[in-house]
Amino acid sequence: MEMAINIRSSSSSSFSLINPKTPLLTKQLFGSSFTLSSFPNTSKTTPTSSLRCRRSPFSFHSPIKCSVSTETSTTEKKSQLMRRGDIRNIAIVAHVDHGKTTLVFRDNQFVQERIMDSNDIERERGITILSKNTSITYKDTKINIIDTPGHSDFGGEVERILNMVEGVLLVVDSVEGPMPQTRFVLKKALEFGHAVVVVVNKIDRPSARPDFVINSTFELFIELNATDEQCDFQSIYASGIKGKAGLSPDDLAEDLGPLFEAIMRCIPGPCIDKDGALQMLATNIEYDEHKGRIAIGRLHAGVLQKGMDVRVCTSEDSCRFGKVSELFVYEKFIRVPATKVEAGDICAVCGIEDIQIGETIADKAFGKPLPSIRVEEPTVKMAFSINTSPFVGREGKYVTSRNLRDRLYRELERNLAMKVEDGETADTFVVSGRGTLHITILIENMRREGYEFMVGPPKVINKKVDDKVLEPYEIATVEVPEEHMGAVVELLGRRRGQMFDMQGVGSEGTTLLKYKIPTRGLLGLRNAILTASRGTAILNTIFDSYGPWAGDIITRDQGSLVAFEDGTSTSYALASSQDRGQMFIGPGAGVYKGQIVGIHQRTGDLSLNVCKKKAATNVRSNKEQTVVLDTPLDYSLDDCIEYIQEDELVEVTPSSIRMCKNPKLAKKTR
Repeated sequence: MEMAINIRSSSSSSFSLINPKTPLLTKQLFGSSFTLSSFPNTSKTTPTSSLRCRRSPFSFHSPIKCSVSTETSTTEKKSQLMRRGDIRNIAIVAHVDHGKTTLVFRDNQFVQERIMDSNDIERERGITILSKNTSITYKDTKINIIDTPGHSDFGGEVERILNMVEGVLLVVDSVEGPMPQTRFVLKKALEFGHAVVVVVNKIDRPSARPDFVINSTFELFIELNATDEQCDFQSIYASGIKGKAGLSPDDLAEDLGPLFEAIMRCIPGPCIDKDGALQMLATNIEYDEHKGRIAIGRLHAGVLQKGMDVRVCTSEDSCRFGKVSELFVYEKFIRVPATKVEAGDICAVCGIEDIQIGETIADKAFGKPLPSIRVEEPTVKMAFSINTSPFVGREGKYVTSRNLRDRLYRELERNLAMKVEDGETADTFVVSGRGTLHITILIENMRREGYEFMVGPPKVINKKVDDKVLEPYEIATVEVPEEHMGAVVELLGRRRGQMFDMQGVGSEGTTLLKYKIPTRGLLGLRNAILTASRGTAILNTIFDSYGPWAGDIITRDQGSLVAFEDGTSTSYALASSQDRGQMFIGPGAGVYKGQIVGIHQRTGDLSLNVCKKKAATNVRSNKEQTVVLDTPLDYSLDDCIEYIQEDELVEVTPSSIRMCKNPKLAKKTR
């Protein structure tokens, strides 16, 4: 099976897949030869580049401009479906920190830094956690845009949002190229059959390598079994921070006009049944203090009007009735009221208090449910329990098991990728998610809402198939400077990681390492890698598959320093305690028996007294020596969850984050 790519060079070429000066690229793909070659220009009047994917030497097809035709197909005409030409619904997907929020959510007249990341945690962490809707009007066409998270732990947001759109903007960094999450979101988009426009962002970086990025992206399309039409993707080069885009990396327009032109040309309008019975799938849920629950989704058929009586269906046999009290559509960055919405548009519906994600708002008389939303299963679980420390109730507002239970089960209403189960005791609950960060964000939101509770260490969710235990594996990508590569490779090897790729990245002197590693080996790895590389390494992971049990993994070599009495820490006690390891607390901090106050420099835990005071009679005539204390370690919530072991807990309150030994699993300390 030979695949040939034809690049026709012209002044208005859409993109350049390979520099004409570079040699032929030949790769072994699926046991066959994969050849990329440049051909001379055969027609100077060709308006756009032609990219041909041949699956067999005998299957030829005429060049096409984009990955999906915007014309109505014969099948659509038979089923009386039509495409709306005045609307485009797109999702912007990318690996984390490749600039999708910065790139798209800016208008020529209105620019505000990271306007769509309105959540406090999103702004603090610099990542997108929740998908958000907006729209712009370009040449009398409304473009609904959905910003999606880039981190693999929030893949559930991406999966359900793809139900609402007909195409995606795949944003790829001009230096890094396709990364693990790029593969995940592209795979999902291709499974839905969506049109794809590839945006090579951050093209203004000094070490940008657009030719390599386009080649790597094309290879990724082939690996994911994309169709010939999907392989023929349009490429746009952009600098999101400057608000510029163009068809060539060396010729950017002064605005994002070329990007919007590509959206208009390459992504089809929504396919709708205008005269059919009302159907709208609730894809997202928001909550407003005054309006209550707000269901967000795309209208697949019919017309939805304000004040309309509707049927809410989970399945054919499970339906109930409701009424639309208010109706909104998206304009710019806000919701605006509407009296009616026609099929193909994205809208927000108020008035149905018990609406859930995946349910269908349908016609009262003839409505039928749409297929419900399915997302991949969680891979990590953590135990939540009420706070049992001596400091309980000092800082939190909600401290009972009923408060904790209600809040956790309420999270399931909008977080489809998360699961909550009752634990072994009445005050314990097991929360399962896509990854540690997925659950950590929930913990952070809860403590800001006034909840006080304890969480145990993260554990992977194993499967048992044919009496064999299978555990989740992930693909870990580490970008590290060459001088620290040895320490990082040794660290990953100790955690049962298997390297399958290593390559240099641009001219910045860094190396890209790719590993397949058990999810267990990733627990606590981020801090260890930062320490080994002196804070210079970048770690990204994504779920790969379930595989055989890899054996025992030691994730921490050092024990903990544990306080053995209640009280207030003193400089006198800390001065001698810091010789035993690194401390988490400074003088004047309240501590209790069993609280973890530091990291022991050796294996095993060590109990010590950090509240000891200097005896008043111990006075000397000579000058007192000045006590010099080391700066205590400042561990964040993520750091604490990575640090704790099986017999340890993290105490979470609105004001403090502490670690302690689990009294139920207390081990003998030295």
